[in-house]
Amino acid sequence: MKLSFETITFHVTDRVAYLTLKRPPINILNIQMMVEISNALLSIREEKDLHALVIRAEGKAFSAGASVEDHMGDKAEPMLHAFHKMFHLLIEIPCPTIAVVEGAALGGGCELATFCDIVYATEKAKFRQPEINLGLFPPVSVVAFPWITGLNRTMELLLTGETIDVQKAYEWGFVNRVVPSRELEEVLSELLQKLKSKSALALSLTRKTIREALSVHFAEAIGKVEQVYFRDLIPSKDAQEGLSSFIEKREPVWTNV
Repeated sequence: MKLSFETITFHVTDRVAYLTLKRPPINILNIQMMVEISNALLSIREEKDLHALVIRAEGKAFSAGASVEDHMGDKAEPMLHAFHKMFHLLIEIPCPTIAVVEGAALGGGCELATFCDIVYATEKAKFRQPEINLGLFPPVSVVAFPWITGLNRTMELLLTGETIDVQKAYEWGFVNRVVPSRELEEVLSELLQKLKSKSALALSLTRKTIREALSVHFAEAIGKVEQVYFRDLIPSKDAQEGLSSFIEKREPVWTNV
């Protein structure tokens, strides 16, 4: 199976689905790309014999995050719903999900990578949630990061917006394995062979039961987070100042309202 898209490539070969972000050099996630990712995921939601989904990227970054322009005006709410739909579908698809991170995974790109079941990253990978610098917060990370790395580390990452290198990401639980670039394809192939040697049904049900607690929590929590995001944060002067200052390439002037 091979589907045609403009911002991603997607195909299924030998019981593995491959989704590649294709907006180089830094793969900014705009609404079109989010919709295309969701459509690709929808196409395999009922596939019973898949053993894995691999998500990776072309260009120098895995993804530098969601488009700042799509956070503004009438685009903000449709953008966030399109963004969150990807994560609901990542829970719903039957097979294990694997992120391959070879460069920066920032903002929404960091969320997309770390939400996968298994994350392999090269020595060039780095991770960051910079939304606080724009007067915002990342809704998916607010919900998922405490599960991945704990409360205090989540607070540090989201309140400071600092970048962590791949070694710290590994130590903090965001990355399963750090792989030298020259060995990446071989190591990924070994992982896929291990998964393909298993029962697809057993993989699916094991993954489903592990994800069950998170999926219930995620579905309930993300709705509450969205309400705060749209009711309190996006309309604030500081959020609008943060977005505008980024686009205008200047330092923001906070008024704390």
